[in-house]
Amino acid sequence: MSFANQLIELTDINCREIESTPTIRKLLSGDVSEKHYVSFMTDIYPIVLHFCPIMAAAAGRCAQRYDAVRLYLYDHIHEEKGHEKIVLQDIASFGYAAEQVIEKTPRWSIQAMISFNYYSALLGNPCSVLGMIYVLEIMSSVYAGKAADAISNTFGRKLSDGFVFLQSHASADMEHMTKLRNLFQSIDSPDVFSDLTNSVKMNFYLFYQIFTSEK
Repeated sequence: MSFANQLIELTDINCREIESTPTIRKLLSGDVSEKHYVSFMTDIYPIVLHFCPIMAAAAGRCAQRYDAVRLYLYDHIHEEKGHEKIVLQDIASFGYAAEQVIEKTPRWSIQAMISFNYYSALLGNPCSVLGMIYVLEIMSSVYAGKAADAISNTFGRKLSDGFVFLQSHASADMEHMTKLRNLFQSIDSPDVFSDLTNSVKMNFYLFYQIFTSEK
């Protein structure tokens, strides 16, 4: 099976599992309270905060061996930098101070996701970071916009009032997916595909844990 077909199969299987979780079903239907929405965004914050540093760590190890990946990461870091501030602004619109979010220790599943991706970037194949990016882009492009629309309707609030991060990533990440798939097509190393596949599987697995584990 080609890497492209394997990626499609992995994505379909894992998205079905994630969509079966009560957390995702409630987010997509807007069946959440303000407290639960803020809690969800608080969980997202450390993932977004470390997204660019993880990519930077990987880019620093790509050198000439993976030049196309290195240049892609430079460009993607530029597009994603500072987005953790948007998460804090969305949370602040509900009356929560940034310090409450910043000082909170992430749940174990979130710590595991961040740790795995730093490990891959710093000690494994730096191209593994593309697996993290792929899964995060899938989560954003498939679910973020739908969740933002549903929850804002439930709360009777405009999308610009507390849902900027989710809504903006829904459209932007569809474009990002095209760039990422084009990059995948330029890679012809079986070893890279193996490490990428492992990263995709692990990041989907850890997202599932985030949506199913206790607070």
